[in-house]
Amino acid sequence: MNPIFLLQSSFSLYRPALPTTRSLSTFPSLSIRRENKEIPVPNLAPKFTVRRVKPAAKSSKSSELEPKAGEKKIEASEEEKRRTKRNRAFDAGMYSYIQFITTPTSDTPGTAVYLHFDDKRYIIGNAHEGLQRASLQMGAKVFRSKDLFLTGRTEWQSNGGLLGMILTIADATKASAASKAESARVKHEGMRKRREEEGQRKKRKSDAKSDASPSQATPPSASTQSVEENSTVRVHGGPNLTHMLATARSFIFRQDAPLKVFEHIGGQKEILDNAERDWEPTWSDNRIQVWAMPIDPLGISELNEGPKPDSPLKRSLGEFMTGQRPYQKEILDQWSVLPIPPEDQKERNQQTRELAVSEMFSSAWHSGNLLETPLREVKMPAVVFVRDGVTKELARYDGPMPDGTTPVPDINVLVRRGWPAALIDHLPPTKRSSTAMSYIIRNQKTRGKFRPAALDERNVPPGPLRAALAKGFSVQSSDGVTVTPDMVLEPSKEGPGVAVIDLPSSDYVHDLVNRSEWRAETVMSGVGAVVWILGPGVIQDQTLLKFIEGQSGLQHIISSPEICPDYLSMTAAASMAIRHNQIDPTRYAIPVHSNVVPSTSGKPTDATETLVQALPEHCQPARRGLTLQLAPKFGLTEAALVPPLNPALVLREISQDVLKLSQAARKEISSPAFQAQTLSQNLPSPDAEIICLGTGSALPSQHRNVSATLLRVPGCGSYLMDCGENTLGQLKRMYTAPQLAELLQDLKLIWISHLHADHHLGLTSVIKAWYEEVHGKDEVKRPKPTIMELMLDPAKILEDGKRLFIVGHEHMMRWLEEYSSVEDFGYNQLVPLNSFPVTRQALDVCSLEWDGVEVGFNASKDPKIKSAVRKATGLSNLVSCPVSHCFGAQAASFTFPTGFKFSYSGDTRPSKRFAEIGKHSTVLLHEATFDDELKSDAIAKKHSTTSEAIGVGLAMGARRVILTHFSQRYQKIPSMGTLEARSVKLEDAEDVDDPVEESTRLVKPQALIDHFSDTLDEKPSQTQTESTPGLPSASPTETLAEITASNLSPIRRIQPNEMKIGVAFDYMRVKVGDIMHLEKFTPALQELYKEIVDEAKDKRSAKEVFSDNEDHALKEGQAGKVENLEKGTKGQMAEHESEESREKEKEQMSAAV
Repeated sequence: MNPIFLLQSSFSLYRPALPTTRSLSTFPSLSIRRENKEIPVPNLAPKFTVRRVKPAAKSSKSSELEPKAGEKKIEASEEEKRRTKRNRAFDAGMYSYIQFITTPTSDTPGTAVYLHFDDKRYIIGNAHEGLQRASLQMGAKVFRSKDLFLTGRTEWQSNGGLLGMILTIADATKASAASKAESARVKHEGMRKRREEEGQRKKRKSDAKSDASPSQATPPSASTQSVEENSTVRVHGGPNLTHMLATARSFIFRQDAPLKVFEHIGGQKEILDNAERDWEPTWSDNRIQVWAMPIDPLGISELNEGPKPDSPLKRSLGEFMTGQRPYQKEILDQWSVLPIPPEDQKERNQQTRELAVSEMFSSAWHSGNLLETPLREVKMPAVVFVRDGVTKELARYDGPMPDGTTPVPDINVLVRRGWPAALIDHLPPTKRSSTAMSYIIRNQKTRGKFRPAALDERNVPPGPLRAALAKGFSVQSSDGVTVTPDMVLEPSKEGPGVAVIDLPSSDYVHDLVNRSEWRAETVMSGVGAVVWILGPGVIQDQTLLKFIEGQSGLQHIISSPEICPDYLSMTAAASMAIRHNQIDPTRYAIPVHSNVVPSTSGKPTDATETLVQALPEHCQPARRGLTLQLAPKFGLTEAALVPPLNPALVLREISQDVLKLSQAARKEISSPAFQAQTLSQNLPSPDAEIICLGTGSALPSQHRNVSATLLRVPGCGSYLMDCGENTLGQLKRMYTAPQLAELLQDLKLIWISHLHADHHLGLTSVIKAWYEEVHGKDEVKRPKPTIMELMLDPAKILEDGKRLFIVGHEHMMRWLEEYSSVEDFGYNQLVPLNSFPVTRQALDVCSLEWDGVEVGFNASKDPKIKSAVRKATGLSNLVSCPVSHCFGAQAASFTFPTGFKFSYSGDTRPSKRFAEIGKHSTVLLHEATFDDELKSDAIAKKHSTTSEAIGVGLAMGARRVILTHFSQRYQKIPSMGTLEARSVKLEDAEDVDDPVEESTRLVKPQALIDHFSDTLDEKPSQTQTESTPGLPSASPTETLAEITASNLSPIRRIQPNEMKIGVAFDYMRVKVGDIMHLEKFTPALQELYKEIVDEAKDKRSAKEVFSDNEDHALKEGQAGKVENLEKGTKGQMAEHESEESREKEKEQMSAAV
C-alpha cells in the first residue's frame, strides 16, 4: 500500500519557500488538497493525499507545483536548482561572520562592522565619513549591502558618510539589475532560437499537416521578461534620520532607487514586566532577526533641546513647497488650516519629510514631462518651450520672459514638470534628540538533524517523505500514523547572534545596563558576543566595567579611542604620501599617525601600559579585519587582521632610480643660480601655502580623496576651497593636534563652488571642529543674530572676529540651516553668505547676502559694513562668476591686501568669464579631470582637460597654475607631455549667460530642475552648447582671439615657460614661491608611478594600484560577469597601452612644463 503524507505548516520561525516547480513522477498516485479541498489528479490513483498549508508571512498567491493532466514533466530550471541549493544551505546553517571594517582613527571617526552571508550583506555601526574609502582598502564590497543599521545618535560624526554610501549602493544596485536584465535577455533569446530550431526540425520530419502539429509553447518575449531585483535600500536609525536625509533634497536625486527609513524612538518607559512583554523582533528577513534598542541618557528632557515646536495650528504642506504641487494629491488634500493637536501636527510634519525622501530616491519624475501653463505664471529662471501649431514639434521659446522687465504675451507655454523633492522649499522644524541606537542581531533558527533511530522506528523510508519532513511538513506512514518533524528531528537551534552597543558618553550607561533585553531569554538566546562602540572616556566608567565583568559568558569586543591606535586607515594614499616624502620631503610629510595605543595621559605609549592590559580575559580591543564567525561554528578569528602600515617598510620599496632622479632635482633646486631665480620671482605673498586635501573627482578612491584645498595666507587667515567628505580627516593627517587647533582658530572662510556631494559633504564636520575649538569654552552660547539686528547694524555682529564665513549657493545655506535642527554644529556662529555672480558690467563686484542684507565687498554701500567684512575675512575682495557644470556652479577669485590673488575654478568647462575675473592671478587652481585624449568625455560631463585648464591660465595671465580634481578612473599622475605652447589654447570656452539680476536673487527650485535635467545622462548634445533664455547654459565655443576681442580686456600672453605648472596630490603642501620647484621632481614621480604599475602587472593586480575601477568590483559575481570582466580587462589594457605611449613623451616633459 502506498504511503500517505500530510503536509502541514512547521513550527519554525522561518522556512524558505518551496520551489515553484516540482516533479511528482516518483509518486504512483496522487490527489492534492488546497485550502482543505481535495483536487483529484486524472490518470493517478488517489491512494495518498497532500495538504499544503502556506507558511506564515508569505505571499497569498499559491504556486502550482504539480503538472496538470496530460502535461509532460518539466525538468527543474537552473533558477530552481540554485533556490534548492540555497534552501539546503539555510537548513544546514549558512556560513556567516561579522568583520570589523573600521575602528576610531583620525580619518575614520567611527566604528563599522560588516555582517556577511553568502547571499546578503549588512552594514552595522557608524556610517561615518571615510567609510567607503576604508572599505575599498579592506576589499569589503559594502555597496552590495541593502540594509544599514546605524548605531549611536543621529549626528554627523556617526552618519556623515551615509548620503554618499546610499548613492553608491543605489548606483550599484542599478548596475547589477542592468547586468542581470541583459543576461536574462540573452538567455531567453537563446531559448527562443533553440525552440524555433527544434520546431522546424520536427516539422520537417512530420508528414502530418501543419494544422495537426502540436503547438510549441512560446516563452515570453525578451521585452516582457524582468529580472527580479529588490532594489530597496533599508536604513535603520534613531529619531531625525528622515529629517537628516530630507535636508539633502537639493543635491541628491536618484530614480528607481527606493529608500525605506526605519526610525526607532526612545524615551518611553517600560510599563510591562519582562515576562509579559512581546519580544517579537523589531525587524527580520530570511537571514536575521533584529531587536532595536533606543538608549536615552540621563536627564533626557534637559538634553533634547532644539528649535521651538510648531504652533498647534495645522500647517498646509503648501507652506513648505514652492512652484508646482507634487503628485501625491491624496496626501495634500488632507492638509488644512484648522487647529489640531500637537501629535497630529508632528505626524504631518513627518509625512512631509518622508515625501521628500521618497521623491529623492524613487520619484517617477522624468525630464521629458512637460506642463502647460500660462507664460505669465512661469517662475524664472526656467527653460520654456512652445509647440509649433503646424508641425506640432517642440521648440524653445525665445520671446519676452516674465522677469518683470518687459510685458509678455498672453500665451500658454510648456515647462518641465517640477522635480517634487526640490519643490519643498523648506522642511518643518524638528526637535533634537539624544537617543542613541543599539541592536541585538541574531541569525534565523536552523533546523535540527534527523535522528536515524526515530525514522526507522516510525517507518519513514528515504525519499520524498523525509524530504517533506525536512521542509517542515508532517507525513503519514503506511500504518496511518502521523509523523511530525519534531518526532524525528533534533530540536531547532537558535541562530547565533551578537549585540552591537553604541554609547556616545557615560550618560547612556545607566539606561543600557538596566535594559530588560539582557534578561529576556527569547532575545538573548544564541547571543555569544557584544560589540561595544564607546565614546571618549566611556571605557573608564565603573558601572559599565562591572556590567561587562558580570557578562563573562559573552565575548566582548571593545572599539574605543582609548584602546584603538590611530593607524593609517587609508593605506594606499598614505603609502603614496610616504613615497612622495622620500622624493620631495619639503612638499610632502609622512601622515600623522600612531601605531601604538594612546595612554590615559594622552601621549602614545606601549600597549602594555594602557587600558588594554586591564581588560578581562573575555574582552579584547577591536581591530581592523578582526572576524567573529557566527555559523556554522561560533568563534573569533584573526586570520584577516590588517596589520598597521609601517612607513619604514614602504620607504624600502623605493628604487635607486627614483632616488637618483630625486637627488638630481634637489641638487638643482639648491644651486645658487636656481635659488637666485626663486628669490627674483617678485610674487606677492610668496609664503602663502596651498595644502591639497583632496584631489580626486566624483567618488573617494584608494589613492585620492574628493575635492578640498586649504589656502593659508600669513597675516590674513586660512581659507578652504570646497570641503568634500572626510576633509577633517585629511587635516588631522597633515597637522598635529596643536597645529590643527591653531589652524581652526585662523580659519576665516569656506567657499563651496557648487552643490555636488563630492564638494561639500565634509563641511558639517569641519564647521563643528571649528566651533568646538573657537567657542567650546564659551560659558554662554551666543544666539543666532536676528533679522532686526542684521538690518540695523551687521558690522557690529562681525566685530568680535569669532565667526566663520560660508559662501556659496543659497541652497547650500538652506541645507546647513535645516540640518541645524538635528544637531548643534555651530550654525548660529556662522555668517552664511549667498553668492550672486558678477555681470559683464561690473567684473569686480559680487553680491553677497546675509539673510537678505547686502554685505558684499564692493556691493555694499555702507562703509562700516565693507570695513567689517574685510577685517573679519582678511580679504580685500571676493568675486565669483557662473560656470558651465551644473546649476549654481561658480568659480571664484580671492584678492588679498598684499596684492596676492588666488582663483579657483571648482568643476567647470573652460570659462572666458572666469578668465576675466581672474585676470592677473598669482595662482590659479583649476580642475583637470580628463586627459586631452578624453576631451569628448570632458565635454559630455562638463569638465576640463589638462590643456584646457592651462589655456584658462594663459588667458587670465596667471603666474602659477596647479592642476587638481583628476578622474579616479585613470592614472594617478596626468600626462604632461602635451603641454606645449602650440597645443595650449582656450578653444572651447563655455560660459553661462548673465543671470537676470532680479530673478536670480530669488532662485526657485524650478531652475535646479531645468538645469539638472539637462545633465542627467551626461551625454554631449546640442542643447548643452546653446544659449537658453533665462537659464545659464553653454555658449558657442570661441577661440582665444575671439574672447580677447569680445568684452575681454587685453591680457599679456605669457608663455608656458613663464607660467609654472604643478600637479596636485593628496597630502601635498606647497608655498606659492616654491611652485616652480614642483616641475623638477616630475621625472622622479613619473619613474615612481611607472615602477608601481610594472610591479602591479607582475603581481597581476594592476587594477588595485593603477585604477579604481569600482564598476569591475560591483559587477563581479553578478549575472553577466564574464562579459563585464572582459570589458574591465580591455579597459586595463587600454590604460597600460596609454601609459606606454606616455613614457615615450617622458623626455619632453621637463622642457614642456
